[in-house]
Amino acid sequence: MSRSNNFKWPLLIALAVVLAAFAWLWFGFADRPLPNVHRDDSIVLDSGEGLGSVTEKLAAKDQLHGASWQWRLLGMQTGAAGKLKVGEYELEPGITPRQLLLNMRDGKIIVHKVTLVEGKTFRDFRRTLDANAVLKHNTKGLDDAAIMAKLGASGVHPEGRFLPDTYVFHRGDTDLDLMKHAMTAMTTALDEAWQSRAADVNLSSKDQLLTLASIVEKETGTPEERPEIAGLFLGRLKTGMRLQTDPTVIYGMGASYNGNITKADLLRDTPYNTYTRTGLPPTPIAMPGKAALQAAAQPASTDKVYFVAIGDGSGKHYFAKTYAEHQANVAKYIRTQRETNARRSAEAK
Repeated sequence: MSRSNNFKWPLLIALAVVLAAFAWLWFGFADRPLPNVHRDDSIVLDSGEGLGSVTEKLAAKDQLHGASWQWRLLGMQTGAAGKLKVGEYELEPGITPRQLLLNMRDGKIIVHKVTLVEGKTFRDFRRTLDANAVLKHNTKGLDDAAIMAKLGASGVHPEGRFLPDTYVFHRGDTDLDLMKHAMTAMTTALDEAWQSRAADVNLSSKDQLLTLASIVEKETGTPEERPEIAGLFLGRLKTGMRLQTDPTVIYGMGASYNGNITKADLLRDTPYNTYTRTGLPPTPIAMPGKAALQAAAQPASTDKVYFVAIGDGSGKHYFAKTYAEHQANVAKYIRTQRETNARRSAEAK
């Protein structure tokens, strides 16, 4: 063996050792899970922040491994350097530096959700948003009128103006952002319902349709009954018969409602008491969903003018054309409710 070969082998071995050590440092860093990561952990990258902020924030929570040069090199290798997107990123258990930087490069930010439930009021809506810890809160301390003004709807009563649905948002969005989205969605849904209304729907405006839909929403959660109840109420409006619906009375009672409604409540006049006043109440009484809007726009053709719950917990109703039939249905309701309550009491023992 020549002397030159004798020199080459140690150099090659040394180079191989160096390369192996580099590979171990590299791959042991880039594809090794970050430490101390738990479910629901996240990291937020704000405007103007870059790779250095990422490592600082990870280090502050003891979730960092690797040296600064490794993170810089990985940023260049993944194409993430200088291209990290602002937002909140999930730190799920098992995530590696490579995957985190790829997520930040591609803007795969966390999507949060909030659900507005059909039949809830604007007061309920505000409570739901106030309780959300991710949203920024710009409405606390504002009354309803001030909120509507900020939404570009000065002078508009807020009730019913927001479409029940599940809305997605990102950290940094505000409660006003979400309200605006829900209000725009309701405007679109109401426009569509109004345009599709049946020719014989005796309502003079979209606002009246919205108000009727809110009453239908509160009166039944049974989908197949909504058109029937809408048609029943429209029939009452045509003949000048009072709507006589408890949910409007309850809405007019406001905070004084304690879960029970008495005969005195039904007789106490308010703008929302449809037992003492003819026609629709002045505003919606809740947030109706699309199905209730559609029912109000395309009601069932019916000669029924009375209805009462069956009383079995199903949410369904008996419908009647005459008051005598209605009284018989009320008697059936009372009997069924007593039997249902007795059965539940027996089962609870």
